[in-house]
Amino acid sequence: MGRLTEQQRARNEAAIRAAMERLLSGTLPAGGRCDLNTLAREAGVPRTGFYPKGNRRGTYQDLSEEFIRRRDQQLANQHRADPRDAQISRLTTENRHLRDRLADQASDLDELRQFRDLAISRLAAQHNEIRSLRAAVEAGDSLGRLRPAPRPPHG
Repeated sequence: MGRLTEQQRARNEAAIRAAMERLLSGTLPAGGRCDLNTLAREAGVPRTGFYPKGNRRGTYQDLSEEFIRRRDQQLANQHRADPRDAQISRLTTENRHLRDRLADQASDLDELRQFRDLAISRLAAQHNEIRSLRAAVEAGDSLGRLRPAPRPPHG
């Protein structure tokens, strides 16, 4: 590609600045991010102009540095130009919350299983005791009668 005229360069810089403002305000194209690739695509300029070439600065390197600085400043101030960043943050928090709930439910389930096992064990022991008492009655063993529990005095 040949050298740019001053007029072409000024037109490209204006397009880059306009695209920069759109991206930093959160107006992102479908599938785009708040990054240099999207900035170049939106401005209609090659992204190679944002990077140094050998020992000299890229044609639009000052604009790319400004864009990155402003984007990083927005992130530091908790303002996200890219709505996907906010979505990622929200989903990460939701994921953490759901993992905590899952761990709590797993703990509750373990406690309920232990309770069930203990209850079944006690029921089995009581059933065996009832069967042995019935067998003793059928065999004619003398089992002492239980006296009724004393009633508490009224008063």
